[in-house]
Amino acid sequence: MTEKPLKGPASYFPSIEKTYGRPIAEWKALIRERYPAGHMQIVSFLKAEHGLGHGHANALVAHTLAEDKG
Repeated sequence: MTEKPLKGPASYFPSIEKTYGRPIAEWKALIRERYPAGHMQIVSFLKAEHGLGHGHANALVAHTLAEDKG
């Protein structure tokens, strides 16, 4: 049985974990601590405070916000 390839923002997750050394759950917790800040405010925070690249930060925020909207 083969795993489905990750799509959308989640496709960045393996690279994010490898590059920055933290599990996705930790990044999502950091993002949720920033609520009610908007998408781009949180992206800027991740870039400035944690050194994430724009694509990785954007993917994490987009996925987390979509997950929390249900």
